[in-house]
Amino acid sequence: MTQVTEQEVEKQDLYRELMALKESAENTLALANKMTDEVADLTEKNAELRIENVNLRNRLEELSRPEGDKNQTKEGLSKSKKNLEKLYEQGYHVCTVMYGSRRENNEDCAFCLDVIYGER
Repeated sequence: MTQVTEQEVEKQDLYRELMALKESAENTLALANKMTDEVADLTEKNAELRIENVNLRNRLEELSRPEGDKNQTKEGLSKSKKNLEKLYEQGYHVCTVMYGSRRENNEDCAFCLDVIYGER
C-alpha cells in the first residue's frame, strides 16, 4: 500500500514541476511578445525620426542656398526627394498613408513612388 502512495506522490510532484515549467514558459513567451511589440514600435519611431531629420536638414540647406539653384539636382530630383528615395530604398514608407513604417518584403508602394517621382 505504501508503494502505491509513493508513486502517487511522485506523480503529483512531477505534475507540479511540469505545471511550474509550463507557467514559466508562458511568462517567457509573454515577455518575448511584449519585447517584439516594443522593438517594432521603436523601429517605426526611429524611421519617422530619420525622415523628419532628413526633411529638416533639407529645409535648412534649402534656406541657406542662393536663389538660383533652389529645387533641382543634376539627376532631376530635388535633394529632399533624393533623400526620400534613399529612405524608401532602405525599406521604409515615405508616403502619408504608412509614413515611417517598414515595407513588407521590400514590396513597391504606389503611394511612396508618387511622393518621390510624382509631379507636385
